[in-house]
Amino acid sequence: MNVEPSAMSKAQAKEELARLDAEIARHNRLYHDDDAPEIDDGTYDALRRRFNAIAELFPDVSEDLKANKSVGARGTRGFEEVRHSRRMLSLANAFTDEDVHGFVEAVRKYLALAPGTAVRIVAEPKMDGLSMSLRYERGLLVRAVTRGDGDVGEDVTANVRGIADVPQDIRAATTLPVLEVRGEVYMTKANFFALNEALEAAGKPVKANPRNTAAGSLRQRDPAVTASRKLNFMAYGWGEVSEFASRTQTGMLEFLGKAGFKTNSLTVAFDDVDLILENHRGISAIRASLPYDIDGVVYKVDDLDLQDRLGALSNTPRWAVAHKFDAEEATTVLRDIEIQVGRTGALSPVARLEPVTVGGVVVSNVTLHNEEYIAGIDPDGEAIRTGGDLRVGDTVIVYRSGDVIPKIKDLVPEKRPTGARPYVFPTNCPVCGSDAVREANKSGKIDSVRRCTGGITCSAQGVEKLKYFVSREAFDIDGLGEKQIEYFFNDAELPVREPADIFTLRARNEQAVKPINSREGFGTSSEAKLLDAIDERRDIKLDRFIVALGIRHVGQSTSKTLARHYRSLDAFLEAAHSVRADAQGSAATEMTALPDIGKAVVESLAGFFSNQRNADAVARLAAELRVSDAEQPAAAQSPVSGLTVVFTGSLARMSRDEAKAMAENLGAKVSGSISAKTNLLVAGPGAGSKLKKADELGIETISEDEWFARVGAG
Repeated sequence: MNVEPSAMSKAQAKEELARLDAEIARHNRLYHDDDAPEIDDGTYDALRRRFNAIAELFPDVSEDLKANKSVGARGTRGFEEVRHSRRMLSLANAFTDEDVHGFVEAVRKYLALAPGTAVRIVAEPKMDGLSMSLRYERGLLVRAVTRGDGDVGEDVTANVRGIADVPQDIRAATTLPVLEVRGEVYMTKANFFALNEALEAAGKPVKANPRNTAAGSLRQRDPAVTASRKLNFMAYGWGEVSEFASRTQTGMLEFLGKAGFKTNSLTVAFDDVDLILENHRGISAIRASLPYDIDGVVYKVDDLDLQDRLGALSNTPRWAVAHKFDAEEATTVLRDIEIQVGRTGALSPVARLEPVTVGGVVVSNVTLHNEEYIAGIDPDGEAIRTGGDLRVGDTVIVYRSGDVIPKIKDLVPEKRPTGARPYVFPTNCPVCGSDAVREANKSGKIDSVRRCTGGITCSAQGVEKLKYFVSREAFDIDGLGEKQIEYFFNDAELPVREPADIFTLRARNEQAVKPINSREGFGTSSEAKLLDAIDERRDIKLDRFIVALGIRHVGQSTSKTLARHYRSLDAFLEAAHSVRADAQGSAATEMTALPDIGKAVVESLAGFFSNQRNADAVARLAAELRVSDAEQPAAAQSPVSGLTVVFTGSLARMSRDEAKAMAENLGAKVSGSISAKTNLLVAGPGAGSKLKKADELGIETISEDEWFARVGAG
């Protein structure tokens, strides 16, 4: 099919993406597994570019295809996987001056510092490259590992040894048993342009940008190819360290510089937020003239002891944030507004644009969020853009927030075509025809999202929920993708309408008049592979089970938090049903007190299990599986591991947030209320009703100093 992506119908896109997906998978196998490629890199890149161009226009169609998920996936080049000794976290983003002030205030609040207390912050340009961890033992480089998913990366040591900026021997500076240096592998603009000139002269496709080129170059199977790409490395941090040379960020960077690592000369430290912001504006002004690409400035608390106290959320440190630059802009035409129905029933409007390049990336569609966004007003009725509502045919200004997410900033009213009509948001689901409504939450405020009321009877929701269930983020069932889910969802003899149906498929297939192997597209071998792949997932971890349910607000991070706290499926379901029965009870209070769990999550769980069809479906699913208990945290042997702890009264040596984080890091559960399940109450001055209730229940009560003594923290 040679149809241009922008001219394709959804059916054509679906057919072409399936063909490309299969072809790319075949060439990946030939290249990575068989070492017998049939096409050159240029031809392969052309296949990927076409796939990506179509996938960007039709994200709902491409969501479950392997080629759409293979970029950056672990092990795609056959490198050995290595678990990081210390997790490589990502950074939260700040986009405005107010966000930066909020970051500093959050640090002060967490540390229980008085308002206005100076906090020394290190500001360093945020390199746009590939994160890398270099492990040195007794001063010698022994391993280089990519960030990967933060927990597990790829061993690219042989390739990294070809980067001139990476010293192989730092024994003149240190012979520590272990020193992990972390930083960014990048390609300078000059080397990028030189590479593209050489590729163009050789008649080969040019590269898109320095960042992707650096990442691809680093993961070449031939180290000589990586060396020829002239990559660079700049250090900005560390992982596992036997002994610190300094207890400040700036001191450690100075130590790394003396050890032979390149660090960013534009890194500075400030005690004043206004100076931090002034520096950000200055860096932004010289951004284009720098020899490398940056996409913001990273702020880190300078004091390492404070960094340790602040700790991290599930994926991001509390002591650092990335302040992104203002987005780049471009003007284009809004060609159409389409409505997509997600797995939660949400009607999501998407703008189809005349393709335009913004910040080096071609943008052809953007989300329009909800009907107020299209109308140009916020929930309070205030205008959110000067140009007014969005209409098909409008000329719009597109920008990329943080150089990542494309959005519509405004429109050009004087270019609106004659006869353009206001967009009327549908009040019926475009898939099943059911009413699409905006529900009121408990505060009486109307939700900004309109949702289909069809539930499981709506094929869009049913199919999407099942697609998510079998996806890599959830049960990860190989061979059961979008095509197969849609096939079995609509099958009369072997229907798969809910998750449990997947695991009863083998038994039903044995009794079927027309078994799977007799159907078009299947054979004996493919039938066996599919059913075996399903059976392989009957053993599942608790956090994956929870996330696979597709409950609103309960993603991967939240599922891990719930699994770590409740440990077993029975305990989690007991808590969920308790929350359903009493949204203000002790179970809800306990759940709300968990890190990253708020009122929205608790209400979402309550709403999900209040629907008897959902509760019954979960029970049927659980009956087909063996759900393993969550692993004990690393601090399982601490004196308070497994205990339920409550803190009350005033704390002198730590803030309430610090106390909570400290206890959880030691393997304890922290609750906000006293119950028969409470094991320990830590009471400071001013303790009231909780202390009295603990006495009545015979719960052990200790002081803050006794707490520190018990956990061995002095």
